[in-house]
Amino acid sequence: MSENTQKDRVSGNALTGAIISEMLKENFERLPDLDKKLFLYGPMYLAGNGALAGLISNSLYRRGLNVTQAAITSSLPLAVMPFLTTFALYNGAVTGPLMSGDLNCPTCALIRGALVGVIGGGLYPILLALPVNFGLACRYNTAPMPEKGNILRYWMDLSKPVLRKMRAVILLQAVFGTYLASRNVDTFIKLAELTFDPKEAELKH
Repeated sequence: MSENTQKDRVSGNALTGAIISEMLKENFERLPDLDKKLFLYGPMYLAGNGALAGLISNSLYRRGLNVTQAAITSSLPLAVMPFLTTFALYNGAVTGPLMSGDLNCPTCALIRGALVGVIGGGLYPILLALPVNFGLACRYNTAPMPEKGNILRYWMDLSKPVLRKMRAVILLQAVFGTYLASRNVDTFIKLAELTFDPKEAELKH
């Protein structure tokens, strides 16, 4: 796409989400390498922390329920699912809307990044580990099972010490999600200046 075409689109106020996204992607390679790498691979680090949170919570529930069987079988999904979920959530809530021009509020981006870190990379792995290990405990009879009608209370009592131990992980995910979103917003601002700033376009001649 030529610079004149971009100017015509801007001057004509005919920008749609698809056009904005196309224009931003065309200038993405002009960004500094660090900004590009953090924008592309930063969500993978956040997702990796989510996978680690899944493994930690799995270990804590296994200890609480005295489960020693099926270590690999239970650990694999509790690493893979939080990773995929956190990665998809962050791309869907932050990087995707930024690149399509649908997210222009820096504060909203920071809040979204923090929420993805807390929910996708913190709470979700814990909530996922509970039924998995409870099912293993029932199958192998490794811990006393609650009476009918007391399962919810039993799960709450079982989860309280796990949540206490996982508070630092959840806080870390919130901080990292916020930091990553702030860096992504800075990258988007640079990209928007490269794409839409007339002065920047004139410097290229």
